[in-house]
Amino acid sequence: MKIICIGRNYADHARELNNEIPSEPVIFIKPETALLPKGHPFFYPDHTEELHFELELVLRINRLGKHIDKKFSHKYYSEIGLGIDFTARDVQDACKKKGLPWEKAKAFDHSAPISKRFVKITDLPDSTAIRFELKKNGSSVQVGNSADMLFNFDQLIAHTSKYFTLKIGDLLFTGTPKGVGSVEKGDKLEAFLEGEQLLSIEIK
Repeated sequence: MKIICIGRNYADHARELNNEIPSEPVIFIKPETALLPKGHPFFYPDHTEELHFELELVLRINRLGKHIDKKFSHKYYSEIGLGIDFTARDVQDACKKKGLPWEKAKAFDHSAPISKRFVKITDLPDSTAIRFELKKNGSSVQVGNSADMLFNFDQLIAHTSKYFTLKIGDLLFTGTPKGVGSVEKGDKLEAFLEGEQLLSIEIK
């Protein structure tokens, strides 16, 4: 199982980090060890002093595919959940300044906690405008809507499958909206999909 992540898929988020708006999806990978085991707390990693949250809609792949045509992309997912792309922002910035890869800022252990439950997309009010929200210590910090993505789900499936064979159980993080920010030990993050809480994390 692999975790495929999309960067800069919301224009407002790209702007808030002073990044260019991409002309095609920005792709990076996290290993399976980036998942947070069920029931395990999240511990602030030792290698960063600036840990940021990035809430994302997450698709779970349900069939094997390669070089998938966009018109068939919808057949490769049916459920959606939430995930947090934890980012060691200070580490990432240092790597980017040197022109180096930044996996150690994005792909470290437990950097991709996901919701315990995924919901059927057909059960949502509008599959083209999915609302999601992140609260930090009870206050809303990120509010997103899939209608604002630069590249929609089907475009992401088609594009990523050019480079990677998609397998059953693979996860696709689809990008984060504006509002990313830092967390400290003792903070609590709660993530909501269409108003329903699907994910809760305490930072230890």
